[in-house]
Amino acid sequence: MTPPDITVVIPLYDRFTALDVIGPYQMLALTPGVRVVFAAERAGPVLDDCRALRLTAVGLDEAPRPDVVVVPGGPGTVRVLEGALPAWLREVHPATRWTTSVCSGSLILGAAGLLDGLRATTHYRHLDKLPLFGAVPAQERVVVERDARVVTAAGVSSGIDMALRLVELLTDTRTAQAVQLWTEYDPQPPFDAGSPSRAPEDVVELAAAFETAALEAATRS
Repeated sequence: MTPPDITVVIPLYDRFTALDVIGPYQMLALTPGVRVVFAAERAGPVLDDCRALRLTAVGLDEAPRPDVVVVPGGPGTVRVLEGALPAWLREVHPATRWTTSVCSGSLILGAAGLLDGLRATTHYRHLDKLPLFGAVPAQERVVVERDARVVTAAGVSSGIDMALRLVELLTDTRTAQAVQLWTEYDPQPPFDAGSPSRAPEDVVELAAAFETAALEAATRS
């Protein structure tokens, strides 16, 4: 059974990607004995990359000591590679059970010095950046480094898979399966274009253009 009061902190920053946050949040918040807290450099509402969703966060200095950290990605990642968030991760990681990331959130783990010598994954558009932080890129959906207590997930939707793996690691397989069933997480996408290895070239180019536009908007703001 789940021990009581496992605290998961999801740090937010301006222009986070919503599903990076909400996917893991939904799986973990449904898990018995787990509570999820949103935190940010400054307390208050934090706006996502589409500028439509606001989540209210406590300040990082007010956040409870986390058992688990889930760092999301998003176009705003580039602006937080230095400063309060990596410093906070360096401070809390020694006492966490698991420190994790979704999408480009792994670059923030890297900036905090948590990926040196580890296998890690991230969004396919950012895999080539992982060696800059001493990590070994892995083209996998979820990478678990047990000894380091670090888990990284690939792009956006893979955060759901990672969260279910976390539920299993924190509880047991039966509980993780029950969370999967309750959320009816049974992916049957209408297209086989969820990986750059299978998507048509013009689709790969269009997706790249989406990211370029989002990054340019994040840089301007």
